[in-house]
Amino acid sequence: MAPKVDPYIKRILSARVYDVSQETPLTHAANLSARLGNSVMLKREDQQSVFSFKSRGAYNRIFQLMQKDPVEGVIAASAGNHAQGVALAATKLGIKSIIVMPKPTPEIKVNAVRAFGGRPVLHGDIYDDAYAHAMELVEKHGYPLIHPFDHPDTIAGQGTIGVEICMQHSQDLHAVFVPVGGGGLASGIAAYMKYLRPDVKVIGVEPEDANAMYVSLQRGRRSTIKHVGIFADGVAVKQPGKETFKLCKKYLDGVVLCSVDEMCAAIKDVFTDTRTLLEPSGALSVAGLKKYVGQTGCKDENLIAVTSGANINFDRLRHVAERAEIGEQREALLCVTLREQPGAFRKLCSDLGRRSITEFNYRYAEDDIAHVFAGVQLSNGTEERQQMVKSLREDGYDVMDLTDDEMAKLHVRYMVGGHAPKVQDEQLYRFEFPDRPGALSTFLNKMARGWNISLFHYRNHGSAFGRVLVGMQVPEKDKARLQAFLNDVGYPHWPENDNPAYQAFLR
Repeated sequence: MAPKVDPYIKRILSARVYDVSQETPLTHAANLSARLGNSVMLKREDQQSVFSFKSRGAYNRIFQLMQKDPVEGVIAASAGNHAQGVALAATKLGIKSIIVMPKPTPEIKVNAVRAFGGRPVLHGDIYDDAYAHAMELVEKHGYPLIHPFDHPDTIAGQGTIGVEICMQHSQDLHAVFVPVGGGGLASGIAAYMKYLRPDVKVIGVEPEDANAMYVSLQRGRRSTIKHVGIFADGVAVKQPGKETFKLCKKYLDGVVLCSVDEMCAAIKDVFTDTRTLLEPSGALSVAGLKKYVGQTGCKDENLIAVTSGANINFDRLRHVAERAEIGEQREALLCVTLREQPGAFRKLCSDLGRRSITEFNYRYAEDDIAHVFAGVQLSNGTEERQQMVKSLREDGYDVMDLTDDEMAKLHVRYMVGGHAPKVQDEQLYRFEFPDRPGALSTFLNKMARGWNISLFHYRNHGSAFGRVLVGMQVPEKDKARLQAFLNDVGYPHWPENDNPAYQAFLR
């Protein structure tokens, strides 16, 4: 009697992927290895023709579909790499593809779908709108929907990466780090690795603000998170797949969560070693690998990170560069209160020792004091930062550490310009506006008459959403109406009136 084989192993080993995908190299990251005291290798899925792993799963799914029934075309909803994977796969197999994409999708991604032979249809403002319209087109045309992750054939296609890793690295291997969004990539790789190399840890990596799989695994059931961070848009999902959750629950050894700054630092790390620019979700596994090493203290181990994609918008590079130094723990952001007198800044520089000042912004707070927003270069990470803050306080300075304050990093550092003591009843909120025509008008039109905007700062980093800081003068009696307005406008938001950076520089 033949031994029983896990059905997923059979699916993975018989997956059809190499008509459109290639076996990607396993690259040694020399600089990262030396810094971390481990041998770090990168599984370079960013080198696929669509610059991501998505072509594997999309092609296998459509190919297997066509073996059962005649298929004239397929439909997908995506604003990212899945769209390109489906377009390429369908064209290679000689069928049509309709890709529904949200209207704010960057033009570079829309053009890529066209270049691969797909027909992009722009609809709605967010992925959910695009998905709903895709389902309408499924009914209209009778074409099947190609889900981005939650189907066994898609999972099997991504699992071929696990096969390649086992062939390319047959010696001792401590762990493989895989980015997690819906979970298709992680479940495919983990299913195969645990079958052939059960001794190897498979660690998923998610953004701190897009951690649907982590939350689901913690709760022991498939869960939906209320808000999804958009910086790593390739893994920005509210709920993992039904099939992928089942497999990740069975096979994953854990999930590491990483911040925006840690992802930016990882993008820089990979660039230093390979001169390649990854997208945030593509560098997520590297960020998780670094964090795991820091948390566990592992040394002299072989570690692999799957670099899953390189479809980064050029506009985002400025933001990545700004945040990489913080992510590497090479910069501290401080609010330091100085006595407004000659020589005060010179004394602060002296008290900081031989550290370089990377940024210095200030404005009078009162007649005799000033709040300084300062960036200070570090050489020894968190420990040095904490010791520096402690030392400054011992020298008599009033110091706030803003290094981990998102509002300070996104907005306040560009707005230091003085307080507004005559502004009454100011309510400060941080928003994510959809980057589409009319988003601001919608916001303003829904505001109650008589409310005044007292502060406004907008930033966009080449994504489908802009980061906005808004101050509104709302009388105390209108607090209930304010909450109703926030609910009605529907943009993700966070109250910031108690934020220390706001209190120091803008209140």
